Amino acid sequence: MERKFEQGLFASRWLMAPMYLGLVVSLAMLMVVFLRELAYYAPQVLVMSSDKAILAILTLIDLTLAANLLVIVLFSGYENFVSKLDIDDGGDRPSWMGTVDFSGLKMKLIASIVAISAIHLLKRFMEIGQADADAAFGATELKWLVVIHLTFVISGVLMAAMDWMTARSGKKY
Repeated sequence: MERKFEQGLFASRWLMAPMYLGLVVSLAMLMVVFLRELAYYAPQVLVMSSDKAILAILTLIDLTLAANLLVIVLFSGYENFVSKLDIDDGGDRPSWMGTVDFSGLKMKLIASIVAISAIHLLKRFMEIGQADADAAFGATELKWLVVIHLTFVISGVLMAAMDWMTARSGKKY
């Protein structure tokens, strides 16, 4: 009876598979948003200011980083928690696939979140002085964006320190 229970418990990992399919749909949604932004900004390229061009590029970078984060979570999460990907990739397999453990996944996740937060913060700082942006993001909102970003940075440093201490102790958790 215990063995059957454990087999059922082990098989329950497949309940995660639809969630990873949902992340694939989310990746497609991000691609649509990216293409919409690109189609919006591309015709304006000859008349836009350098500040507006930088903001447009930062928006596209922000979306790309979010998509990269989704891909990392999708592949690493699936391989770590559901099943190894058994695909004939023809040598096209990214070098990190199959090697990112849960600790590495956490570090990649927090690094991506910090980068996305930094880009978002940079965009807001570049918009200072623009009437419509100042109406939406006053001093209080900007202060909170900085506090939130610093919280992400500190969290990342603390996670890295915990992983470093765990690795030095030689214990696996």
